Amino acid sequence: MPDGPYRWFVYAEIALAVATFVALCFVVAPYGRHGRSGWGLTVPARVGWVVMESPASIVFLLFYLLGDHRFELVPLLFLALWQLHYVQRAFVYPFLMRTGSRMPVSVVGMAILFNLLNAWVNARWISQYGQYANSWLADPRFWIGVVVFIAGFSLNLGSDRILRRLRGARSGGYSIPRGGGYRWVSSPNYLGEMVEWTGWAIATWSLAGLAFALYTIANLAPRAMANHRWYRETFDDYPPERKAIVPYLL
Repeated sequence: MPDGPYRWFVYAEIALAVATFVALCFVVAPYGRHGRSGWGLTVPARVGWVVMESPASIVFLLFYLLGDHRFELVPLLFLALWQLHYVQRAFVYPFLMRTGSRMPVSVVGMAILFNLLNAWVNARWISQYGQYANSWLADPRFWIGVVVFIAGFSLNLGSDRILRRLRGARSGGYSIPRGGGYRWVSSPNYLGEMVEWTGWAIATWSLAGLAFALYTIANLAPRAMANHRWYRETFDDYPPERKAIVPYLL
């Protein structure tokens, strides 16, 4: 990894992951089923998702195009994987959400700041500082990482699809999700995203990728635990064998 500011920004993302995990163990982010007053100005959730997630797609692409390796095969494949997730997350997912929900502007602002940092750190590594000759395509780390990434992406999308199909009127429109990853855990959508970015870290074999994977786990694992508690408190018939985030374990 190069010396200078880039290295310290990567370290800053790792430190941010630690701080985020500690904070979210005590405070549940106030959006979705955990939405509540007292967090200031709010915006429609659809608007919030587009505004806060679009920099991860657009800014990543802009910084990627500044790199010396931007037209090489392996970096282009990494670019495709990144955009596969973030185009869906920023420009498709928000328009599939149920209408009426809102989120605090403060949450949107914090997400934008993280996405700017993370997009810069990873884009600069992929197209500038990392060295990915075509021979990387024959490295087991590349293929293991890609398979893990696609598996996580598929689990995330499939789990979100199950949630969208729920139309129960109970508890503000929420009901118990069933099927798919919900047979084992309460938040397979979050598990999928954590698996996804772990795959990214393996495929890129980089500290930048590891920093993102650690932050994803630090951000989503506490929320998955909060969701699990919410389900158990809300539904008397919630499946007792279902875990929060890791099948059979946690």
